[in-house]
Amino acid sequence: MHREHHSDNLLIYCTEGKAFLNVEGEPYTVGAGDLLLLPAGADHRYTSDPDDPWTIHWVHYTGPLAEDFQHYMGFSGTTRVRHLGRQPRLLVDFNGLLSVRQTGFRTVGLIHAANRLRQLMTAIPLNIDDASQQRSEELETLHNYMREHLDERLSLEQLAELSGLSPAHFATRYRQQTGTSPIQHFLHLKVERACQLLDSTDVSFAEISRRLGYDDAYYFSRLFKKVMGQSPRDYRHTARH
Repeated sequence: MHREHHSDNLLIYCTEGKAFLNVEGEPYTVGAGDLLLLPAGADHRYTSDPDDPWTIHWVHYTGPLAEDFQHYMGFSGTTRVRHLGRQPRLLVDFNGLLSVRQTGFRTVGLIHAANRLRQLMTAIPLNIDDASQQRSEELETLHNYMREHLDERLSLEQLAELSGLSPAHFATRYRQQTGTSPIQHFLHLKVERACQLLDSTDVSFAEISRRLGYDDAYYFSRLFKKVMGQSPRDYRHTARH
């Protein structure tokens, strides 16, 4: 789909699959649980992933309050997509808009649909708050899993499987939520644990490396220095003296 000039707004909720989107030259990937707003006048194109096509609910709308609702829902020129996760209440609201078909598109039915749309849009911030709490809990579960497996070399694929997402989708979501990659955070947890052992024990760094899943102590030493800004040896000396 490609629309260069359009006078209405398009709100899309993806419930399954994935699609690739470009809005005024900026690329996005839209996946299950994402809510997307394409405002009036925004040049855009999107295509469904051929291997994992999206399933969507959508509505075109316009009106004098459209821009106010856009900001109220948290969308802007830099925020086109918001992740809500699975929201059954939102699906009920979308399906409620279809009730206008049963009225023969008479004025009373259109007024009812317009107010159902208003209800849908005013509920978005509530849904986002719920989704934020859920994502926070999911992150804590994931981070606890990382802490319990510091002796292993977890891959992006293994972590993504815990979240039920593809590796690429998982990495994008994680970076949006934390500002870093999941593997980088896992490394920081390992370095944090190494610091604790260097501070509180006389265990050699080679043994610490082995405990944290690295048979090559020299390699882990380089990772440690990259994170901490000093070698393990210098860190232990500074910490104790």
